[in-house]
Amino acid sequence: MGSPETLSVDVLIVGAGPTGLFAAYYAGFRGLSMAVVDSLPETGGQVTAMYPEKLIYDVGGFPAVRGRDLIKGLVEQAGQWNPTYLLGRKAEALTSTPDGLEMTLDGGDVVRAGAVLITAGIGEFTPRPLPAGDGWLGRGLVHFVPALEAHRGQDVVVVGGGDSAFDWVLALRSIASSVTLVHRRSRFRAAESIVREAREAGVRIITDAEVTALRGNGTDGALAEIEVEPKGGERLVLPAQTVVAALGFTADLGPIENWGLKIDHRSIEVDSTMATARERVYAAGDVAAYPGKVKLIATGFGEAATAINNIAVLLDPDAHLFPGHSSNAE
Repeated sequence: MGSPETLSVDVLIVGAGPTGLFAAYYAGFRGLSMAVVDSLPETGGQVTAMYPEKLIYDVGGFPAVRGRDLIKGLVEQAGQWNPTYLLGRKAEALTSTPDGLEMTLDGGDVVRAGAVLITAGIGEFTPRPLPAGDGWLGRGLVHFVPALEAHRGQDVVVVGGGDSAFDWVLALRSIASSVTLVHRRSRFRAAESIVREAREAGVRIITDAEVTALRGNGTDGALAEIEVEPKGGERLVLPAQTVVAALGFTADLGPIENWGLKIDHRSIEVDSTMATARERVYAAGDVAAYPGKVKLIATGFGEAATAINNIAVLLDPDAHLFPGHSSNAE
């Protein structure tokens, strides 16, 4: 979308994670036009950003499915209905109109919709910065690894001590020329089993140490090496064409908190139809809250279908709440 422009759809989905992508499919199945907006530059939400290479075991029909493969399948599934993706865009102000809602995006573009479905997960999350990496983001310093192949033959240093850091280490060790993990403490937040797996795989792990500098190669300025200072030890210089800063994220709902919804602990209260306290606004997935809620991807899929079916009736009172099974659709 240029700036400013106006787009009109039946339903605007805020959040392009698994729940939002399945909602886009289901909206198309119900004959609704849809747009999906997300502040991240890629589809997949937390799965793409934090664990694309991790195996997920609790999605029905898959004994195990890699995060990126799940997202690829969801995008493919929704793709048959040609959703409009507004990625790398922030949904800011939500206003009511006589016949629906208007969402203003950063930059001033407006999306008009009959209803809004919020599938924002934990909200807008911002990677915690690597202090020594100021000015290097996009020049060798990354927070995510969307494509392992891009790092084939490289020397990679992963900074962090949580599950995501070890996920990247294990995923990259067969692709990269070398992989080293640097953590500022001696203890890890990651599960003991994944730490053990990395050690048994022979991954070099440097603890009680901090990355103090990143340096270029002196020709084109590309990252070439980093400096690491262990506590009480000698300074180390490691070759590195990529540094993965897996230091966690801060999360908040951002502008969503100003949309007139009932919010408690970064969750939006909904009823059994997934409707929020504001007319024409629904929520599903991890961001939605009700008594007995279990936060699983599988739960989000069901909530997305519930929300879209109720939105379909909202937009067309003559429509049936239950459209029949998709296996019976022509």
